[in-house]
Amino acid sequence: MFALRILLAFGCTSLMAATPMVFINGKIVTVDDAFSITDAMAVDGSRIVALGEAAKKMGGKGTGAQVVDLGGRMVLPGLMDSHAHPVGAAKMEFDHVIPEIENISQLLEYIASRAKVLPEGTLIGIDQIFITRLREQRYPTREELDRAAPKHPVQFSTGPDSMLNSMALRLAGIGRDFTVPATSTGVVVFDKDGEPTGLMHAFSPKIDAKVIKRQPDAGETAELVKKLFADYNSVGFTTIADRGASGSGIEIYKKIKDAGELSVRLRLSHTFAAGGQWRTTDLALDEIIGSPLAKPDPLLQIIGTKIWLDGGMLTGSALMIEPWGVSQIYGITDKEYRGVQRTPSEHLTKMIKKVADAGMQFTAHSVGDGAVKLLLEAYAEVNKQRPIKDSRPCLTHSNFMAPESIAKAGELGVVVDMQPIWFYLDGATLLKQFGDARMSRFQPLRTLFDSKVIVGGGSDHMQKIGSLRAINPYNPWLGMWIAVERNCRSLDRPLHPEGGLTREEAVRLYTSNNAKVLRFEQETGSLEVGKRADFIVLDRDILTCPVDDIRTTQVRETWMDGKRVWFSGAAR
Repeated sequence: MFALRILLAFGCTSLMAATPMVFINGKIVTVDDAFSITDAMAVDGSRIVALGEAAKKMGGKGTGAQVVDLGGRMVLPGLMDSHAHPVGAAKMEFDHVIPEIENISQLLEYIASRAKVLPEGTLIGIDQIFITRLREQRYPTREELDRAAPKHPVQFSTGPDSMLNSMALRLAGIGRDFTVPATSTGVVVFDKDGEPTGLMHAFSPKIDAKVIKRQPDAGETAELVKKLFADYNSVGFTTIADRGASGSGIEIYKKIKDAGELSVRLRLSHTFAAGGQWRTTDLALDEIIGSPLAKPDPLLQIIGTKIWLDGGMLTGSALMIEPWGVSQIYGITDKEYRGVQRTPSEHLTKMIKKVADAGMQFTAHSVGDGAVKLLLEAYAEVNKQRPIKDSRPCLTHSNFMAPESIAKAGELGVVVDMQPIWFYLDGATLLKQFGDARMSRFQPLRTLFDSKVIVGGGSDHMQKIGSLRAINPYNPWLGMWIAVERNCRSLDRPLHPEGGLTREEAVRLYTSNNAKVLRFEQETGSLEVGKRADFIVLDRDILTCPVDDIRTTQVRETWMDGKRVWFSGAAR
């Protein structure tokens, strides 16, 4: 009997063949070194075993293979997100749904609505509404927060920075005579009369107020995370990097893995105490390095560590080489202000050396070009003792990069984990703040690719489930379109279009490059014989369709280890 032909227009979403499967009549973009394209691929179990004519022969008469007619569809390797925070994102709306907030008026209405349902005196915490994305392009004032919730302390937190209302300041003990503790590198802003404005950069005071917020238990959290993973699958992801994994989050991942329900591969950058005494840091690193999860595992592995070196680009505290400049947007009055260094330099090289010596990846939240320069100098110092390239040292975010830093990254073999979505959502505000010339250094993807620096695409997904409603959105097709076109929301022209990528390079950003960033290129990132059968089937050819159609690409099927983990239900 001729090999069984199955059209996957209908059927179980967990389809996996006990016999080899041969996919034919497709545009299979392998994303190998040559960016080869073929029309057939054979999968046996979890691995790709043949491509092209060799694959077609495996589906011939009498072979017993299952043959899948792709109907001309494009196939890509499973996509990867180099930076997400899945557990926190999945839990974010467990207490209540957070509305879309685009301006100060909507923000204050939301705060007022929370004041109506929370007892007087309890803390109203607002998280991750970036001022760069508000129509007014500014923080809410202390007085505005007071009017919205006069009987509640309010903390408007956006990344590492925040604005407090008068009650929150009082309950935090912050007044005219307040001094930031010597153990903190943060900044509290005062007005010309010496009164605190409520704004603070990279400083989180303890507010003596009760917090009322429903939190999911471990079982509920696992269910929410699985729901998020299914949504990751729906836009094409088969691998996700948690760039801030904690012990409790890792336990959730283990719970899902042990139940056989992981639908994405997880690569973890474990956080640790980095600002205290070296002995505390040393012990924390020993525990991470010695974890059983630090051993190779294709589903769940700790690949390295992460610290926070500076503040936020979207909030006004990233560490810059040149001063930020006086700014109404960010509430900056000091002409010499360059941002905040959150982790002292004292133990930085020792941390890096210990992690690299263990064969693991060190990375740091390093947003501004000053933080990037500082981290690269530390990598260079460690490199003098022994080459660190093989440990894949990383720059996380790296939004502004000086040309000499890009050259240094290439020389040392440092990789970059960057978020194109910030370019789209925040570029217009940053242009207003920094000017056109300085913005030529914002997310310099073209220069990085030309300098042979491996850069991968991430989202920094922190809150909400939904690839376009999330903060930050994790839709990779929007990310690819941004990387190619260099468009910014609320801007009537591309921003430094000479910095854009080709379509091929944009695909690499979320596949083969991310595999290298995440130290996974021997297993995934391209469709090659011997590699894992992680791939996706698309509704369009993103290499030839109108460029603006890239952003609305739909995934028809997502496969991981030769098993279909997501299916749109749409016929081919």
